[in-house]
Amino acid sequence: MSPRLPRRAFLAAAATAAACRPLWAAPSLKPGSVILFQGDSITDARRDRERGEVNDARALGGGYPSLIAAALRRDYSKLDLQIYNRGISGNKVPDLDARWKADCLDLKPSVLSILVGVNDIWHKLNGRYDGTVAQYEEGFGALLTRTRTALPETRIVVCEPFVLRCGAVNEKWFPEFDQRRAAARKVAQEAKATWVPFQSMFDKAVAFGTTPEYWAPDGVHPSIAGHALMAKTWRETVGV
Repeated sequence: MSPRLPRRAFLAAAATAAACRPLWAAPSLKPGSVILFQGDSITDARRDRERGEVNDARALGGGYPSLIAAALRRDYSKLDLQIYNRGISGNKVPDLDARWKADCLDLKPSVLSILVGVNDIWHKLNGRYDGTVAQYEEGFGALLTRTRTALPETRIVVCEPFVLRCGAVNEKWFPEFDQRRAAARKVAQEAKATWVPFQSMFDKAVAFGTTPEYWAPDGVHPSIAGHALMAKTWRETVGV
């Protein structure tokens, strides 16, 4: 079977995104607005951390943040948007919390996008971490509360943690991974954040006839096609 995703799969993903979009969806992007992507290796996408420059192709990495940044800079050229990627491979919620002032609050983003959660269970399964679902929920919730307090005008976007059943992902991940996804959605709702449904997006893509490996060869890190689908769904959900 061809790995090409049928058009109806993209339409289904778009419908899911629209259903999750709040009524106040379209942000008021202004000249010089800062858009910040935060998270772990999925967001990091092998970016050059030594550069750290805004709107720099190498500093943005090779994943969905770079694809989104390129499209936004193209489509809103008059606004000169300032786009950063501060994802760091291996990060868990406590790691984000430890660097949040310098890597988030000090940047004063207009739009803050966060994808975190897969390492919180993956490192636990590997015996390198012992954080529970409750601790993930509490820590993530506290991080969003801290952000809301410091940056009340910032629009927060919480991306759904996801895995595909292939590669490193086996039945040992479940049901705990689904519990962590539910926890992420709960804290997003409590923070009145926009929710980007990445897991259901990938589930639909697989259901329409492509293999899980096509989207994420190891079950966690997206392929170029996976990153492209994430970028498409992110923009549709956020409304930019």
